[in-house]
Amino acid sequence: MTLGETLIEVWRQILVDGKPRVELAGKPYPVTTTRAKKLRTVRFEYAPYHIDGIEQNPETGSRWALLAREGRRVMQFTFGRRYIANVSEGELVRYPAWHSMGLPE
Repeated sequence: MTLGETLIEVWRQILVDGKPRVELAGKPYPVTTTRAKKLRTVRFEYAPYHIDGIEQNPETGSRWALLAREGRRVMQFTFGRRYIANVSEGELVRYPAWHSMGLPE
């Protein structure tokens, strides 16, 4: 699987299927929740990269939060403390940091 396909798969397992753990290449990664907002999060590995995914907080002022308030399932992904992409309803959107950090397609 490509990195993009992996992010979509993580989104699906957490926000669509509601699984308590994500399984990638036979390895399980626990899904946790944030203390304050109860947003679902996961930390997983893709090759040498450690990537974090977090469910979009619908209470912020971003356009992604607006979509979450409308009922769309949105997950943000970070690498090295920078947002690299999000997945909304199965569609991947890469941020400029994806390319500037040299992440694989």
